[in-house]
Amino acid sequence: MLADRFTEIFRQEHRQVRDLLLDLIGAFGGRDLPRARELLGRVATLTGPHFRYEEEALYPALTGIFGGGYIEELFRAHDRAIAGARRLVELAGKAELTDDEVAEAVGIVRAILPHVSDCDGLSIMVERLPEAEVQAILDRREASLAAGLDLLGWAETVRRR
Repeated sequence: MLADRFTEIFRQEHRQVRDLLLDLIGAFGGRDLPRARELLGRVATLTGPHFRYEEEALYPALTGIFGGGYIEELFRAHDRAIAGARRLVELAGKAELTDDEVAEAVGIVRAILPHVSDCDGLSIMVERLPEAEVQAILDRREASLAAGLDLLGWAETVRRR
């Protein structure tokens, strides 16, 4: 069943993002800016294609189930995550951080984490979609991966929001 394959892939991607974000909290908390920069690069590489196929295929496919209001909230969560990522890159690029900047960075990451766990639950709704729609989502994922755009590259060049 394609929905099972989707769930496996989707859950693994969310686990990777979760782990990277938790590591990022540790890096910022420990003022390890080289590590924070490295982790931000890994998060961006993973989330660029992930956000893209969610927005281009998954969210539209789920609109019939959830209605437009909730789907718009999912888009707004991405808007906040992208804005947060921009600020984290800015903070990680500094030579050192103040206590307030450390707290800000950790707060930004913690604010993104609920979207990761909440979004993971969308896979149970994908189980109700026709196989052709699930295949279209998986196809869009493959195309997003092939495009190779990281989060900020995609947000600045392709994303329509």
